Amino acid sequence: MSVINFDFRNEVMKHNASLSYCYQCSTCSGGCPVALITEGAYNPRKIIEEAILGFQERLIESKDPNIWLCSTCQKCVELCPQKVELTEIFSVIKNKCFEEGKCPDAFYSQGKTVLENGIAIPYSKAITSRREKLGLPNIKTAQIEEIQKIMQSTKFNIFINKGGE
Repeated sequence: MSVINFDFRNEVMKHNASLSYCYQCSTCSGGCPVALITEGAYNPRKIIEEAILGFQERLIESKDPNIWLCSTCQKCVELCPQKVELTEIFSVIKNKCFEEGKCPDAFYSQGKTVLENGIAIPYSKAITSRREKLGLPNIKTAQIEEIQKIMQSTKFNIFINKGGE
């Protein structure tokens, strides 16, 4: 049996009051492409229900359902008759996962790549060579030092290096 954590519920509510407007019609799940391809294993309505009920353990520890499967396509938000900002609520929950070191390993790996290279997927010599042959412009990215400075000032670098271990 799951433990109700009203502090968790209130924290999510504080960040996005639209959570209280959900009347569990399931329109979000019916229109969600990820719910469709996972045959309902991913279920936005269930995530909202668990947030309303304060089931922090299910959402963060057990990842049941897995909040990280959301593709942030916004289809659920577009369809919601109550204008519940589901993806914003999911971001609050993902941030809570991050704070508690409960993110997928791939999240930490990609964060470390950004910290080291300034971008999530570094451009290989093959890609830059193909772009040059096709007459495409060089891709400009922010200076790595700037990215690292932001990561250090937000302490993201510390969380990334602790996580996934």
